[in-house]
Amino acid sequence: MERREDRVHSGTHRFRDRRELGTSVQIHDKDYKEPPAAPLFEAAELTCWSFYRAAIAEFTATFLFEYITILTVIEVAKSPTKCSSVGVQGIAWAFGGMIFTLVYCTSGISGGHINPAVTFGLFLGRKLSLTRAILYIVMQCGGAICGAGVVKWFQGQREFELRGGGANVVSDGYSKVDGFGAEIIGTFVLVYTVFSATDAKLSARDSHVPILAPLPIGFAVFLVHLATIPVTGTGINPARSLGAAIIYDRKEAWDEHWIFWAGPFTGAAIAAAYHQILIRAIPCKQS
Repeated sequence: MERREDRVHSGTHRFRDRRELGTSVQIHDKDYKEPPAAPLFEAAELTCWSFYRAAIAEFTATFLFEYITILTVIEVAKSPTKCSSVGVQGIAWAFGGMIFTLVYCTSGISGGHINPAVTFGLFLGRKLSLTRAILYIVMQCGGAICGAGVVKWFQGQREFELRGGGANVVSDGYSKVDGFGAEIIGTFVLVYTVFSATDAKLSARDSHVPILAPLPIGFAVFLVHLATIPVTGTGINPARSLGAAIIYDRKEAWDEHWIFWAGPFTGAAIAAAYHQILIRAIPCKQS
């Protein structure tokens, strides 16, 4: 007969968790299925509609991301006072909120990368093939250029150029080394969060992880923007930086543009190595 105290464990707590705690749980057989590493080149992808559908999803998502975020940046720049606009916090929310929304919408189609640095990091982690990574990056950059172009069309060339076009530059008072370091650390935070939020082990042990994955990713983007907008305007997304630079097309946007590719790609590579080699390293079994 069921005891009274046993009946109070309802819902997700009805069945007691008898798994071991701490590091000891890691030495037993896996209770999840690790996805196989993606091949470097997969010719079969080129004949699948899903391959091109995912690329279109990346283009569309990056287009929407660039349009909303660059438009927000310019509208804040146009405001005569900080109190008459959403300010830096609003810009950070625009970037983080759009990433949360778009990752939720596209994760089941393309993985919801929306960022060449994320694609590069996941490629290094063997999560997708080189073929898919290259196509994603091309489509992301194309979407960002189109998004920034639509903003310029809405704002008018004079207003768009007067407000800097939303282009990323290293702010006065900071060196290029400062900007490069800020981009590395900011992208590390983002890509490490992506790896952690989509980890197969977490997904197996908590069924809510795949559903909630866009939330920490978007929140990471929000926090990084709060910290680094004063330094570089926050790139951490080479497509976002490229789209604004091409449409703005002024010398100041190109002089330091390399920072917004080298920094994010370096940060992504460090995050991939940290997660795959250290965090997900197979522990030694105890005898």
